[in-house]
Amino acid sequence: MSRAAVRRSPQPVADTLYDEKPQEPRLYRVLLHNDDYTTMEFVVIILMEVFRKTGDEATAIMLAVHKCGQGQCGVYPLEIAEIKVAAVHRRAREANFPLRCTLEEA
Repeated sequence: MSRAAVRRSPQPVADTLYDEKPQEPRLYRVLLHNDDYTTMEFVVIILMEVFRKTGDEATAIMLAVHKCGQGQCGVYPLEIAEIKVAAVHRRAREANFPLRCTLEEA
């Protein structure tokens, strides 16, 4: 018997309707925390370069961090939030600043 005769036809595709909608990914709030050593200028640079904020937005968030102890940088799915937190910590460490960045479920 030849191999061509042994080939099986592909499985039929079931037309299944799903009642459930796909779930939206959980979102996480990324926060910067105030400290006595990190400069305001560095925080603005981080907000503009890592979080893509405008100069005015970055300044407003930096002032919230300075006055309230923390400021929200954005809300993202978990993987993106983790990448942003790691980028902030890496850049702060390179600049010798103790800037702390965390995430919490939104």
